[in-house]
Amino acid sequence: MPAVWHDLSADAQDLAILAALLSPLLLLGWGICRGYALMPLLRSLFLRHLWTNLAFIALVAISVGLGVGLIAQERGLRTATARVAEKFDLVIAAPGDEIGMLMATVFLQPSDAPLLDGQMWQRVAEAAKGSARIAPLAYGDSWQGHTLIGSTAEFVTHLSGDLAEGTAFTAPSQAVVGAGVPLRVGQGFAPAHGSSPAAEADAHDDMTVRVVGRMRATGSPWDSAIILPVEGVWLAHGLGNGHADAEDPQVGPPFAPQYFPGTPAILVTTRDLPTAYALQSRFDGDDSMAFFPGAVLSRLHGLMGNLREIMSVMSVVTQVIVLAAVTTGLIVLSRLFSRRLALLQALGAPARMIFALIWSYAALLLGIGAVLGLAVAFGAVHLLSAMLSARTGLLIAADLGWAELHLVAACLALGLLVALIPALVALRRDVTEALRR
Repeated sequence: MPAVWHDLSADAQDLAILAALLSPLLLLGWGICRGYALMPLLRSLFLRHLWTNLAFIALVAISVGLGVGLIAQERGLRTATARVAEKFDLVIAAPGDEIGMLMATVFLQPSDAPLLDGQMWQRVAEAAKGSARIAPLAYGDSWQGHTLIGSTAEFVTHLSGDLAEGTAFTAPSQAVVGAGVPLRVGQGFAPAHGSSPAAEADAHDDMTVRVVGRMRATGSPWDSAIILPVEGVWLAHGLGNGHADAEDPQVGPPFAPQYFPGTPAILVTTRDLPTAYALQSRFDGDDSMAFFPGAVLSRLHGLMGNLREIMSVMSVVTQVIVLAAVTTGLIVLSRLFSRRLALLQALGAPARMIFALIWSYAALLLGIGAVLGLAVAFGAVHLLSAMLSARTGLLIAADLGWAELHLVAACLALGLLVALIPALVALRRDVTEALRR
C-alpha cells in the first residue's frame, strides 16, 4: 500500500474506493456507447424531450444540493460556535442553568441572572491571584439593539487583541465598541435599560458614554457589542463604583468587597488546564456555579451530531424517493419512444444495444443531476451561511468537504444502479406490439 494512501482521511479513502468501483461501470457504459455508436441516438433522445429531461435533471440536482448543503452548513455552524468559545476558559456564575449562562456570556443572548456579590468576587480574586486573570461580565443594558457589557480593559485586550482604532477606556463614561457597531470613535450615546426595542424609550438620559476605541473583528456576537468599564454600568443604575471612595476615578480591579454591587458572571482566564480545573472544582458548589463553556458547547455539539446523523438519513431517504420518482418518469418517458426502439430491434439491433441505450440515457440524466447538485449545494451553503451570520453575529464559513463529496458520489452510484430499471423494462416490451402503435 503506498504511503500516500495512509495520509488520506477516512472519508477520502472511502471516496477513492467508491470511485474505483464506479470506474469500471462507467468505462463499460462508455465503451458500449462507442461500440454501438449510440452518441447520436443519445443526443436525439435528449433533445427530443429537452424540457422534460431538464426538469428531471433539475429535480435530482435540487434534491442532492439541498441535502448536501444542509449537512455542510451544520458543520460550519459547529466550527463557528467552537471558535467563539475559545476565548472563554472558565465562567463562574450563580447556581442555575449552564446552557443559559453560556448563551448569555458567550453569545450575548438576553438573560436575567442572579448576581454574584462582593464576597464571592473577593474569593475568586484571591484564588486566581498569580495564576489566572478574572474579569466581571455585567450585562442588561443596550443601545439600538447592541448589547452593553460592563467589564475591564484587560478583558477587551483578551477578546480582541490590539484595537483596530482608538485606545482602551480609562473612565466610567468611555467605551470600546465592536467592529460591527455603527458608532465612530469620539461619538457619544446614551445607554438604555434592557435589550428590547422598547428599551430605547427608557434611556439613561443623565449619562453619556463616549466611544474611545474599536475592537478588531472577532467573527462573533461580540462584534456587535459595546464594552465599557463595569463601573459605568453600576453608576448608570445608581449602585456606586465598586470602590471604597465613591469619587475614585479608577476603573478596574481591585474592587472593595463591601462596595461591590454584583455581577452576573466572572470570566476566568488561566494559563494551563490544571489551574482551570482546580478553580472549577473549587467554585462549582452550592453558592456558585463554575463551568467550562467549551465543555458545555461540546455537549450541545453532541446533540447536533445526533441531528447530523438524522439529517444525513433524511437526505439519503429524500434522494432515494427523488430517484424513484425520476426512474418512474423515465419509464413512462421511454414509452414515448418505444416505437423507435422497436424499429431498431426490427432492423437487427441486439437487445444489449437497446439495454445500453436506455441505461446510458437514464444514467446521463441522473449523473448530470448529481454533479449539478454540487453547484446547488455550493450556492445553498453560502446563502445559508450569509443568512445565519447576519442573524447570529457568528462568522460562519461553511464549505463542502469530503463527507459531502462522498454523499454525492454515493448518490451517483445509486443513480447508475437505478438507471438499470428503465433499461430492463424496455427489454420486456413486445417489439411487434410497439411497432403497431
